[in-house]
Amino acid sequence: MNDHADPDGVAGAAAPDGIDWSDESTAIDEKTLFELRELAGRYPQARSALIPMLHLVQSVDGRISPAGVRACVAILGVTEAQVVGVATFYTQFRRNRGGHHHIGVCRTALCAVMGGDEIMSEVSRHLGIGNGETTPDGMFSLESIECNAACDFAPVVMVDWEFMDNLTPGGAVRMIDDLAAGRPVRSTRGPVLPGWRANERMLAGFDDGLADEGPAAGPSSLAGLKVARKHGWKALDERGGATQ
Repeated sequence: MNDHADPDGVAGAAAPDGIDWSDESTAIDEKTLFELRELAGRYPQARSALIPMLHLVQSVDGRISPAGVRACVAILGVTEAQVVGVATFYTQFRRNRGGHHHIGVCRTALCAVMGGDEIMSEVSRHLGIGNGETTPDGMFSLESIECNAACDFAPVVMVDWEFMDNLTPGGAVRMIDDLAAGRPVRSTRGPVLPGWRANERMLAGFDDGLADEGPAAGPSSLAGLKVARKHGWKALDERGGATQ
């Protein structure tokens, strides 16, 4: 642990476009290239597969690697600048290597006032890393996120892109300790946390069989619906009449 970690800090220097071209290490093999081509073949216009393909690259290399960029260029017939432009526009794509478990702390207004800032500070202190950084053992990476779209469960933390609702600083630390010890941790509305790379592969479009794990919606999300049903309230359709 490091009591001096800066939760708002950004990890080390990077190339102007954010891709570390000096790190040529890669685990991309023929199987990965086959799956990248498969993704491209799912769309009428192959370039539409770029975002899923980048998720697949991350699932293999733990970041958007130079080898991954070049593979996308070759398969899609686009320019390197076009691939890098997408990879550096979306914050889900990492330019430095992510941890086995990726922790994203929401710090947008509601989560912040409900404790998100305190969670970020405590997690940063406990892990000894700041925003955008990864622990030296590669186990955890940390990110400050702008809205997890789960305000009814604030403060919210996403681990491996799975929701951990209504967390406290102490609860976040206990969760991290359980993950570090190899104990299974179940997300609030989803499966046992599978690891960041596993979920990156799922986001690429490869079914992991876990879609039905956990509830589709929690009690807080359904509270308004219950009140409406109790009072017989109906939404209006486009003609101004009540829906059935």
